[in-house]
Amino acid sequence: MVVYGAIVLSLVALILGLSYVLGQRHNDRATGEPYEGGILSEGSARTRFSSQFYLVAMLFVIFDVETVFILSWAIAFRELGWYGYLGVLVFIVMLAVVLVYEWRNGALDFGPSGSKILAAYKRLLQKPAA
Repeated sequence: MVVYGAIVLSLVALILGLSYVLGQRHNDRATGEPYEGGILSEGSARTRFSSQFYLVAMLFVIFDVETVFILSWAIAFRELGWYGYLGVLVFIVMLAVVLVYEWRNGALDFGPSGSKILAAYKRLLQKPAA
């Protein structure tokens, strides 16, 4: 056990030493910036996002997990038979019901509706010029 640990530590030291000796050294303008990608950063990393962004992210994760479950079911389709088919059908129906619920409550509305925009435009046109 001690010999194995010594071999691992010496291998790690050898790899780190070789990367230090053989590695590239450059000091470009963006090298010291976080997330170096060739593009100079602008502004602060502490920008605020709309709560709609987080809602979309959560919905994406939910439906991404749904995809994983359905693909897993599709792979094991022959072994699961009709019992598995009914199970995935109930799963999809429940997700569809939740999606309709979210849609009806306005969780998927990301801006003013067209009727609100037209009403505001009509009010703007009806104001007399001052």
